[in-house]
Amino acid sequence: MATKCRHRHVPWNRGKIVGQKAPLKLREIWAIRIRLQLRSNLRDLALFNLAIDSKLRACDLLGLRVCDIAHESHVNSRAVVMQRKTRRPVQFEITEMSRDALQAWTRTAGLRGSDFVFPSRVVQSPHLSTRQYARIVHKWVRGIGLDSSCYGTHTMRRTKAALIYRRTKNLRAVQLLLGHSKLESTVRYLGIEVDDALEISEQTEA
Repeated sequence: MATKCRHRHVPWNRGKIVGQKAPLKLREIWAIRIRLQLRSNLRDLALFNLAIDSKLRACDLLGLRVCDIAHESHVNSRAVVMQRKTRRPVQFEITEMSRDALQAWTRTAGLRGSDFVFPSRVVQSPHLSTRQYARIVHKWVRGIGLDSSCYGTHTMRRTKAALIYRRTKNLRAVQLLLGHSKLESTVRYLGIEVDDALEISEQTEA
């Protein structure tokens, strides 16, 4: 009697850590930033700082052109971007530190207003791809001794939002900054109900 060969379906997430990617802590932000400064890596420093400030999804961040964040040779303190996923505008601040990094990068790279802020070295792509960006993020976190499987491009989007919520507990403000249409989306995105519950538990003596 012939036996039938059964092909086992291998789950796409086998051996991978899935779920929300962790945001960076303040000391980790500075560890990466200082490492990039010491290496004079102008592009990565500008990319890292802008990713933290903008809280944009990878596709929106990488799709930025110089004219989106700067006027002539001056980098703006605020910018507005139309999100590709939601087709809703979102505004973000560009801190002085980020402006300085972006100024140095765009000037050194000789970028003009219509150029992408982070052009790709690959001929087929006009700007860094999300895959390239993901590899860069993993390189950053590995460089300071973190497990890169726990972090990703959404780490960069979540980091400042998580810090703002921790300091202010103002969910509405974080919702606006992330460009979410529903407050429930912000709650799920930050995972704050679980985090708050753990924090309360840690502060309670049994």
